[in-house]
Amino acid sequence: MPGVIPSQTLRSLIEQGVIHATPAVLPEQVQPASLDLRLGATAVRLRASFLPGKGRKVAERLAEFEMHRFDLGTGMVLEKGCVYVVELMEQLALPAGLSAVTNAKSSTGRLDLLVRVITDEGVEFDRVPQGYTGKLYAEICPRSFSVLVRPGMRLNQLRLRQGQAVLSDAELIALNAEVPLVSGTAVISQGLGFSVDLRPASGDLLGYRAKPHAGVIDLDRIGAYDPADFWEELHAGNGQLILDPGAFYILVSREAVCIPPGYAAEMAPYLAMVGEFRVHYAGFFDPGFGHASANGVGARGVLEVRCHEAPFVLEHGQIVGRLVYERMAEVPDLLYGAGIASNYQGQGLKLAKHFR
Repeated sequence: MPGVIPSQTLRSLIEQGVIHATPAVLPEQVQPASLDLRLGATAVRLRASFLPGKGRKVAERLAEFEMHRFDLGTGMVLEKGCVYVVELMEQLALPAGLSAVTNAKSSTGRLDLLVRVITDEGVEFDRVPQGYTGKLYAEICPRSFSVLVRPGMRLNQLRLRQGQAVLSDAELIALNAEVPLVSGTAVISQGLGFSVDLRPASGDLLGYRAKPHAGVIDLDRIGAYDPADFWEELHAGNGQLILDPGAFYILVSREAVCIPPGYAAEMAPYLAMVGEFRVHYAGFFDPGFGHASANGVGARGVLEVRCHEAPFVLEHGQIVGRLVYERMAEVPDLLYGAGIASNYQGQGLKLAKHFR
């Protein structure tokens, strides 16, 4: 059946060798609608990001851009503003009809850590064509904070699709009538629109801006860091926020969103024409996110926002992004937040799990 491949089928594909790895894939890598990917042992520092292109392999193109390579060993720092490639432990042998997309995990995005997958002969980031057989590589560019990484860390995830899975606007309208997907009125146009909250219902904290000269974050240390060392708090004023060029912000959606168990979603940019910013869409939303069956009523979307060339005024209630919903091939045997370690179920405004 067409749709996004669920957890139980992912396990079967691992057993069949469609997804394989050295060392073997761990059970905890399997998520409701995706598979966490692990960093390998060696990082290559590059002078520029690149895509291999048709007929070219990643390994042969690395020689053109490599500055130096090093063993991640027991831990190495990837420096802010630099570009690295790390071969991932997982490899694919996809059959015809099965394709994949990849995306950064939530905590990765909230650290402004740009992580994208490239493949042999790849002409796009984060896209794996059907029938692909070969290695996967993560391109990593820390943009706000330098980070300490080790082999086996999981910074991004892979979602497999069989055929066409995206819901049309008509199908999304029908689903929203059956199960309300958003608090308030649903704005549906090439997905479900969501807006920014700059008038908090309680308190006056509306978001955070990354400090430009912060220290290193060890990605294995959970709940270890004082937010004040890395973030400047933003407090409510008149429902407006002027975004500074080059700055990175953590904000929150005005709407609570819901992903029913038979569906998955991906955060996508709204329109380039709406302003000088982009919502850094680190976003796979798993089945069960914000859904009552997984104890998630009222989960809002955290927005990772970067301003471009000119200062831009963001207004309360301005639509800044959209959720593209996809049909699952089957309801997964895991749901986000239901008996698995899901850090952001029922969330409001929340920094990455590394902060106290």
